[in-house]
Amino acid sequence: MNGAKKKILAALGQLVKQRRVALKISQEELGLRANLDRTYISGVERGLRNPSLTALTSLASGLGITIANLLDNLEIEVEKIE
Repeated sequence: MNGAKKKILAALGQLVKQRRVALKISQEELGLRANLDRTYISGVERGLRNPSLTALTSLASGLGITIANLLDNLEIEVEKIE
């Protein structure tokens, strides 16, 4: 995996985690809400998983937001990653 892709996935993971923590829910609870496994949520948050469009839709739904809202600050988060 190239460096740019790693940064994007890490930034996406940060955005998912920020939203989840703001809701004060666990990875397991998000998994239940999004119909995804807790270990998958963990992998996304750590930047190890490359979620499909359908998985992003499920994640956003589980967080109670749109995909657009979820990805709103992606470029800013990518810039923060060294």
